[in-house]
Amino acid sequence: MDRAHKGPLVIGIGNPWRGDDGIGHAVVDALVDTPGLATAKSHGEPAELMALWQGHDPVILVDAIVTGAAPGTLHRLDAREPLPRGARYSSHGIGLAEAVELARSLGELPDTLIVHGIEPTCLKDAADLSHEVRESIASAVSRITDDLAAAMHGQPPCTNRAGAQHSN
Repeated sequence: MDRAHKGPLVIGIGNPWRGDDGIGHAVVDALVDTPGLATAKSHGEPAELMALWQGHDPVILVDAIVTGAAPGTLHRLDAREPLPRGARYSSHGIGLAEAVELARSLGELPDTLIVHGIEPTCLKDAADLSHEVRESIASAVSRITDDLAAAMHGQPPCTNRAGAQHSN
């Protein structure tokens, strides 16, 4: 992997034309003017993700993650450890866990790779973001900026946390 340091990157994954599957793109839109932060949007294809994150560190992925938790629930996973595959963790053809594991096997993971997932309500074509998911954007942005600050200051990352309900 190209180890040139391009700084922090947040990639929003999903399809904004499929309801809550667009949450990754919506969170990136909320972060786009953050000084010193690169942002990108992706549909989640492994080769595209690897090309986007090449040379960046830390990298944060934001996606709709289906676990059966309450809609709008925020999940955080540290991809230095294998991601869970028991649930359908992505709404895409190849799951996010499989894409990360493929990158790991090819030696293409950034040193710091964190996944922030938001539990969706609706993944139907031509739907807008649901109220519950839209309400989670501010909390997701806050958690992401906290993770970026910790990573940029050499602090150890927080442990994986899932099931933490957003608060308004």
